[in-house]
Amino acid sequence: MPLDRATETYLRHIAIERGLSQHTLSAYRRDLGTFASWIAAAPVVDSDGADRAGGSAVLEDVGRICRADLAGFVTYLATRPSGPLAPRSVARMLSSVRSFTAFAAGEGWLQLDPGASVRPPKAPMRLPKAISVHDMERLLAAASTGSADGVADDLVGLRDKALLELLYATGARISEAVGLSVDDVTTLSDSDGELSVVKVTGKGNKQRVVPLGSYARAAIDAYLVRARPVFAARGASTPALFLGARGARLSRQSAWLVIQAAASRAELAEHVSPHTFRHSFATHLLEGGADVRVVQELLGHASVATTQIYTMVTADMLRDVYQTAHPRARRTS
Repeated sequence: MPLDRATETYLRHIAIERGLSQHTLSAYRRDLGTFASWIAAAPVVDSDGADRAGGSAVLEDVGRICRADLAGFVTYLATRPSGPLAPRSVARMLSSVRSFTAFAAGEGWLQLDPGASVRPPKAPMRLPKAISVHDMERLLAAASTGSADGVADDLVGLRDKALLELLYATGARISEAVGLSVDDVTTLSDSDGELSVVKVTGKGNKQRVVPLGSYARAAIDAYLVRARPVFAARGASTPALFLGARGARLSRQSAWLVIQAAASRAELAEHVSPHTFRHSFATHLLEGGADVRVVQELLGHASVATTQIYTMVTADMLRDVYQTAHPRARRTS
C-alpha cells in the first residue's frame, strides 16, 4: 500500500477508535507528513546495510519501511540545517511515527514493526513552572478590570475572571476549559451538604469530576447571570460555557490572550502561560498536604508517575526555605 493511503487509513482509525481531538489529529498528520517528506528526499539504507534507491520505494509501498528509516529520521530531526528540534519534540514526532508503524504491522502491511526497537533521545527533566500563591492572587485579581475591589464591572471582565478562577480551581488544561458546556458546571448533594463541581473532558475523551471552590463558583455564577446572556444573544445558539464577545465559543488562542493580559496588568516577573495555572494548582495542593494520588485524579493523569514530578517541586521549595531559615542549615565558612 502507498504511504499516503496508509497514513490516511491510520488517521481515520485513530479518529474513530481513540476519539482524539482535532488538535491531536492535526499534530499526528503534521508529524507523519514530515516523516513522508523526509523519506522522499533522503537516501536511506536498509537494515542489512544495502543501499536503497532513495525513499521512492517507501512512498510506493509502506511495507518497505525499516528500522534505518526511523533511526535516520531521528538523526535528521536532531541535526536538521533549518534548526535542530529539542529532544522532547523529537520524541513526540517519533512517537507519532512509531504508532503508525505499529498499526501498519498490525494490518499486515509490514512483516515486523521497525519502530519497536527505536528509542527517542532522552529529554532533560524540566520541573513544572508554578507561581506562588501570592502571585496567583495578584493574577486573579488582575482579571477583573475596571474595579479596585477585585469585582469586575464589565462583561468581558466577568468572563475573564470566571475563566481564570476556573483554571486555578480545577487545574484544567486550557483546551478542556474552553471545551466546557454550561451544563458541565453543576452541584452535587449528599448527606454532608452540597458541592459545586465541573465535569471535565480530557485526553482520550475521558471525563473526570473536579470540585469548584467558592471563589470560582461565585465568579462563574456572576458571569452566567450578567455576561453570558449578552454574548449568547449576539451569536448562534451554543452550549459553550465561555463565549467570545460575538457569541461563539471562546478559542484557545483568545483564552491565551486573556491570561497574557491579566499577567501584564499584574506585573508579574514570571512568564505565565495556560499551563502555569495547572502547575500551580498541583503544586499548591501538594504544599497544602494533598495526597499525590488525589492530585493525579484531579489532573486526569493516567499514571501517578506523571504527577510525582510535582513532588520534586515542593521538595526543592522545602530545601530552599530550610537553607534560608535554619541558622545551622549551611556553614558560613
